[in-house]
Amino acid sequence: MTDQQKRSLLKVAALSALASATLIGCGKKEEPAPAPAPAAAAPAPAKAEPLKVAFAYVGPVGDGGWTFAHDNGRKAVEKEFGDKVVTSFVENVPESADAERVIRDMASQGNKVIFGTTFGYMESMLKVAADTPGIKFEHATGYKTAPNMRTYDSRTYEGAYMAGVIAGSMTKSNTLGVVGSIPIPEVIRNINSFTLGAQSVNPKIKTKVVWVGEWFNPPKETEAATSLINGGADVLFQNTDSSAVLQTAGKMGKRAFGWDSDMSAYDPKAHLGSAVINWGPYYVKAVGDALNGTWSTGSVWWGVKEGAIDMVSIAEDVPADIKTKVDGIKAGLKDGSFSIWKGPIMGQDGKEVLAKDAVADDKFLGGIKFYIKGVEGKVPGG
Repeated sequence: MTDQQKRSLLKVAALSALASATLIGCGKKEEPAPAPAPAAAAPAPAKAEPLKVAFAYVGPVGDGGWTFAHDNGRKAVEKEFGDKVVTSFVENVPESADAERVIRDMASQGNKVIFGTTFGYMESMLKVAADTPGIKFEHATGYKTAPNMRTYDSRTYEGAYMAGVIAGSMTKSNTLGVVGSIPIPEVIRNINSFTLGAQSVNPKIKTKVVWVGEWFNPPKETEAATSLINGGADVLFQNTDSSAVLQTAGKMGKRAFGWDSDMSAYDPKAHLGSAVINWGPYYVKAVGDALNGTWSTGSVWWGVKEGAIDMVSIAEDVPADIKTKVDGIKAGLKDGSFSIWKGPIMGQDGKEVLAKDAVADDKFLGGIKFYIKGVEGKVPGG
């Protein structure tokens, strides 16, 4: 084979190999691009911790009166807010240095709203509030506030007045008796308002008062009620926290009222009606303020108008016209057309304390330290 022939064969082989390679390359299947990796799922937002709310009670929750009413308000908060809140309480907290210890302990346990439910906690709460600015304090019936401490109260004198209207119509001796707790303006105002209500239907009324020096002491309340009945009172009223006054009246054949809560079950025969406090509306508002960031200091005083005060379970033998009168008082208090403390009103000494047609403002009502005409005895310490 000549050199020329060899070169021709090599060229043909090279061209054949190139063609084969080209065909293989053209027939190659292109692999698809890998799919993008799925994005990581965003973590679920952390569930907000419930707001911790604590209540300090001066008496036992089973007192049937003042503390029982406050605890019903606490339960209203739980019902309204569900798992957004966790509530707790300590009962039988004395109005002494023990109150400060209990309230500090509540603050240390992470409670962000603390309710102190009696007047005597005022100074203790102020001290703890000053040391724990991140906590909101609510003090019942007091008059001192701080940037993180608000006061609240119910117009219990409205319930006392309605009880007086009923008492004045039901008494046969024209002598009413009141078992008083602590001689502060709140209680003195209630005694006077009870008497004003009674005098509005029976000008001959006189009111006797026995003070026990405590909010909750059933044996002392029983002794005081017995003393008043022995002194001629046939209808009793109270500004103490147990059902002892009503039960004593029943045992001695007299009539009486429930106070703070509906006490009709304790002695249906003696019971004339109960002047009740509903703390639920305010407690729901206060806790709601804390939850939504609108809480602010100040003073709140609610009554019939706001659904905080009522007269309930009026006895069947109370005259129909008196029941109608009580209903009219409620309506007037609700729409502002009726004022309990409207002059002329005379003090015990016969001097005018409120001029004719003058209506007492809250400053006047908050500073009452005197008896009106018709109330016997002297205000302790007055």
